[in-house]
Amino acid sequence: MGSHDGRVAIVTGAGKGIGQELAVQLAARGAQVVLLDLDDCAETRERVGAVGVAAASLRCDVASEDDWKAAREGVEKRFGRADILVNNAGIYPFATIDDLEPDVFRRVIRVNLEGPYLGARAFAPLMAAKHWGRIVNISSDSIATNLAGLSHYMASKMGVIGLTRGLANDLADRGITVNAVAPAITRTPGTSVMPEEVTTAVWQQQAIRRFAEPGDIVGPILFLTSEDAAFVTGQTVAVDGGMMKL
Repeated sequence: MGSHDGRVAIVTGAGKGIGQELAVQLAARGAQVVLLDLDDCAETRERVGAVGVAAASLRCDVASEDDWKAAREGVEKRFGRADILVNNAGIYPFATIDDLEPDVFRRVIRVNLEGPYLGARAFAPLMAAKHWGRIVNISSDSIATNLAGLSHYMASKMGVIGLTRGLANDLADRGITVNAVAPAITRTPGTSVMPEEVTTAVWQQQAIRRFAEPGDIVGPILFLTSEDAAFVTGQTVAVDGGMMKL
C-alpha cells in the first residue's frame, strides 16, 4: 500500500466528492496531502487524519493566479517539494444557449480549464527540481453524451484534453507526466441536486449501468500518479463504465 510513500500530493476540490476520496486514498498509500478548495475541508482533514496523516489545507480559487501563487508558496515552505497535482475542481451549472450568460460561460472556462493551466504553471517548477512529477487533469465523459444544457462545460472539458496533451509535450523532458481522467457522472454532493431522471438517463448509456461512486474514479488516478505510470503521458483515460470506448 506504500505506492506513494514520500510524495507530496496537491488535490483541488478536495472538500468533498472525488477530491475528498482521492485525498484519503493518497494518504493511505503514504503521501502527504495538500487540500485546496474554496470551502472548508474539515471533513476531509478528519478522514485523512484517521489514516495517520495530518493534511495541510489551503483556501484556493483555482481561477485565481494569486491563490495559486499563495498555494505554491505554502507548499514549498511546509514541504520543500511537490510531486503530484490533481486538478479536480470544477463547476457545471446547467444552461442552454438561450439562457447561458457570457459571465457564466467565462467562469466555467476559467475554473475548469484555466484552473488546471494555472496549477501546472505553479507547481511544475517544483516537480522539475526533483525531475519527477505527476499531473492529472479531470475531464468528463459528458463530451460523449447527448445531455442538453452543458455546452460551456463540454467546451471546458474538451479543452482539458487538449491542454493535457500539450503539457505532456512541454514537460516530458523534466520528468513530469501529464494525463487526464474522464469520469462518468458520479454520486457526489454536486450531482445530488440533479434530477434523478437526468442522472439515470445518463448512466443508462453505460455498459456498466449504475451510478459511479467516487472510489470508482480514484483507482485510475492513483495509478497515473504512481511510479507504475512512468511511461504513460498525454493520455485521457475514460473511467465511465464503458460509455466512451476510446
